[in-house]
Amino acid sequence: MTPNKLNTEATPQSHTLQALKQLIPACFTEVKNEQGELQQVVDWDTLKQLLGENIADENNERYQFTWAGKQGARLEANKATNQTLRPVPEDSVDWDTTENLYIEGDNLQVLKLLQQGYMGKVKMIYIDPPYNTGNDFVYDDDFARSQAEEDLDSGDIDEEGNRYRKNNRTNGRFHSDWCSMIYPRLLIARSLLTEDGVIFISIDDNEVHNLRKICDEAFGEANFVGQIILKTATDNNPSQINTEHEYMICYAKTKFTQKNWTRRNEAANLIINQYTLLKQKYPNIEELQKELRLWIKKHKNKLPQVTHYNNVDDKGVYSSSSNSSNPHPGGYTFDIIHPITGYPCPKPANGWRWTEETFWNYDAIGEIEWGKDHTTQPHVKKRIETSVEYLRSLIYEDNRSTTKMFSDLFDGRKIFDNPKPINILSLITEFASNPDSLILDFFSGSATTAHAVMQLNAEDGGKRKYICVQLNEATPEDSEARKAGYASIPEIAKERIRRAGQKIKTENPLTTQNLDTGFRVLRLADSNFNEVNRHPNEYDQVQLDLFATNIKEDRNDLDLLFGAMLSWGVPLSLPISTEEIDGCRLYNVNDGDLVACFAENVSEAVVKAMASKVSLRVLFRDSCFSEDKHKINIFEIFKQQLGWDEKEAMDKIRVI
Repeated sequence: MTPNKLNTEATPQSHTLQALKQLIPACFTEVKNEQGELQQVVDWDTLKQLLGENIADENNERYQFTWAGKQGARLEANKATNQTLRPVPEDSVDWDTTENLYIEGDNLQVLKLLQQGYMGKVKMIYIDPPYNTGNDFVYDDDFARSQAEEDLDSGDIDEEGNRYRKNNRTNGRFHSDWCSMIYPRLLIARSLLTEDGVIFISIDDNEVHNLRKICDEAFGEANFVGQIILKTATDNNPSQINTEHEYMICYAKTKFTQKNWTRRNEAANLIINQYTLLKQKYPNIEELQKELRLWIKKHKNKLPQVTHYNNVDDKGVYSSSSNSSNPHPGGYTFDIIHPITGYPCPKPANGWRWTEETFWNYDAIGEIEWGKDHTTQPHVKKRIETSVEYLRSLIYEDNRSTTKMFSDLFDGRKIFDNPKPINILSLITEFASNPDSLILDFFSGSATTAHAVMQLNAEDGGKRKYICVQLNEATPEDSEARKAGYASIPEIAKERIRRAGQKIKTENPLTTQNLDTGFRVLRLADSNFNEVNRHPNEYDQVQLDLFATNIKEDRNDLDLLFGAMLSWGVPLSLPISTEEIDGCRLYNVNDGDLVACFAENVSEAVVKAMASKVSLRVLFRDSCFSEDKHKINIFEIFKQQLGWDEKEAMDKIRVI
């Protein structure tokens, strides 16, 4: 018995099949593949029988949104990738401790890889894809065109082999190519969301209509949350209508799981702060209330929706506008006797909204506001601390302040055009995520999402984490960025995160001691293993064993470790520790989630030390063993020390 080989290919399609099997196991059967091995497939005839009449006939008219290349785009989403992510510690910040990831490479392939370890774990996604203005580029995925030679000749390929090009309006497939670019990415993105997860997508008028239709299909029309209009700029040269807005559309993975999105009203905080200042100067309640009302009137433009909080007592600020009436007929009808006059107060038409016991409990703690006499209904005081605000569909943000903020970070140089407003990103993150959420941005650009997550964590003490993905797009040769030494967008973004993190900590030294401002850099690359071009049937077992060592010469231990983490579905942000045992380096991921050794000719002492970690997964390199019998021996050691049976040993021990 020898350890299993580690599967190094991500297969997005398998996730769909697993989900379908959980729902309808009866529609699966077994067939032999070309290698004579049994594999489970969908029995289409059985599935059709189970669905009955709920299947659209190919000849029937139906509501659908389609374009040239849609089928290929859908197939691309399900196509496996044999690429991997290589760690780049030298570009990272706080490599050993950070839980944030910055990934360089084509986001379609990266998303496929992330499915292994992050399916159902991302609370919020924000993306700012190309708007298809006619001047920006689209990712030229393999299915969209078969023009490899033309791409190379025209220069529409980067140094890593990723293809992208300007999508000019003269292109006969102008809208189709954009749709084919965004569609598979959204299909995969949905699988990464938690059941209560959401996605926000920035877009403008060029493709908003197509994007809505694509999202209706990818996420379900019923999961549409809303569309935000962002007033961010002024068009100084309008042809007909002065365009001053963009959009941000929002979909949920499962809308009915969403709670009400609220946050503490910031304007309410202003009133609370002013009350605290005035209370020191005016101990008399009547004088204090008079002065606070004057201040609220003077600053009402800064206090939307909270100006009615203009009453005070010893406890703080409150509103007396709370309705005592039950919202529906059939409320409580008991008598409430006025404490001064001794006469009952008038009852609301629908009855009181509280029980008699609840009312007098409120009164006992000073939370009832009485009228001067029995002719006025009493009210429960509504404290300003309970005032919340909602995420609104119309947001105003001056992009000039955003541009200046970004420029200030880089010593006054304008090295990035049109960065996204950090205030808006912080706003939607605060409403739509939790303090410990994972946030994903796979069109991350200048890394505004990373900046916003750090800023928000600094403000509320949250532990949010981010994953940013950005294509290694070169900066223009004559740009300010290139003159400043930034050859690519990721170089700008990484430097922004470094500077922003330092700035946040400098400005908030007392509250940011434990703030995670680091990031672990990973870079998309081809497989860690040399390609095998012959069919598996052409090899006997001896030849196959030779390929166990078929690792590319330029790959190091960390490359192999992260490749294994991807294949096993181990989150890439987990802490990694190392130690030396008998001259061999051991890697320990998250204190036993994965323990690996890649040294040659490992001793029994090393294997026993690895077993002592009570590992969930164990990884070796084939060169760790000089003979096959040594491979077999590791099984026995782990079985003895950890009480594993044979199946557990086979499942948990891998050799690459």
